Amino acid sequence: MTSPEPTADQLRRDPLPLRGRAAVVTGVSRRSGIGYAVARRLAALGASLFLHHYAPHDRDQPWGDDPGGTAAVVAGVTGTLAGPEARVHDLEVDLADPAGPARLIGAAAGALGHLDILVCNHARSGGDGPLAEIDASMLDAHWAVNARATILLARAFAAQHDGRPGGRIIFMTSGQDLGPMTDEVAYATSKGALASITPTLADQLADQAITLNAVNPGPVDTGYAPPEAHETVRRHFPQQRWGTPDDPARLIAWLVTDEAAWITGQVINTEGGFRRWD
Repeated sequence: MTSPEPTADQLRRDPLPLRGRAAVVTGVSRRSGIGYAVARRLAALGASLFLHHYAPHDRDQPWGDDPGGTAAVVAGVTGTLAGPEARVHDLEVDLADPAGPARLIGAAAGALGHLDILVCNHARSGGDGPLAEIDASMLDAHWAVNARATILLARAFAAQHDGRPGGRIIFMTSGQDLGPMTDEVAYATSKGALASITPTLADQLADQAITLNAVNPGPVDTGYAPPEAHETVRRHFPQQRWGTPDDPARLIAWLVTDEAAWITGQVINTEGGFRRWD
């Protein structure tokens, strides 16, 4: 039996497709980051936001934390709110703590009520190396934040979801299956685990009307690459530019709308044609 064709009204796009929905976005610590771009996109589509951040991680990295601090990050997302009753909350949580994911989801659900969307954008970077330099502490540290915390976030999110339409989870992977990441063994291992587990978790969550997909944003200019490396990588893009945070954010914003309801269990690459070899 064929389904009825969509009506003209059904074919027209709602300018606020996330109106009335609530989203948690992790790793929203800097205005130059992907998490910030994702949060602003979701807010502009009508969603309420609960922002996770953990500035101490960024302070320990060469790029540092946001010069305006958390207040500037939250203000930048608040400025894009479009839903009539949409709002923004935020919380600093160390996701290396095994109790951190449940604490974050509990706080978000308490602030916003039912949660519809979870975007796991957080990541531990730095303190990594090639195989000869890697040790157990490096592997454990990256696994705890990048893989373990993400899976526990998905578990906590699913536990509070009541099966209403529109449940969405997005994992972030890193293209480790497309080419070597020689100097980032711990990072690639932890991100590879998320790509591999995506079909399994998507299957388990399908009966709750939750889709789960992983996005590989490719090289995105968030201010971490030194000038020489930035220029070398730039030449590997057909458009001769790095990805911007808003490039993956546009894809993620679409994946959490009803238009993407038929997509689940996929690892989707959005790399602008990045060429790993000359």
